[in-house]
Amino acid sequence: MIVQLRNPTRTIEMDGPMAVTALLARLDIPRESVLVIREGTLVPGDAMLDRDDSIEIRSVISGGAG
Repeated sequence: MIVQLRNPTRTIEMDGPMAVTALLARLDIPRESVLVIREGTLVPGDAMLDRDDSIEIRSVISGGAG
C-alpha cells in the first residue's frame, strides 16, 4: 500500500493487508495523534487496509480562541 504522511511530508510503501493500528505501530505513530484516510474517507483503528489501498495519515491539530 502507498502511505502518504504529512508533517513532514513523505510517501512510503508498506506490505498489506494489515489493520490501521498495526500500520501505526510499525510507523511508531500514536493512534490518538493522527487521522487515517483511505480514498478520502476516515477509517477506524480496527479497519483492515489492503495492499492496493492508498492511505493518508494526517496529524490531528487543535486550537482555539484564547
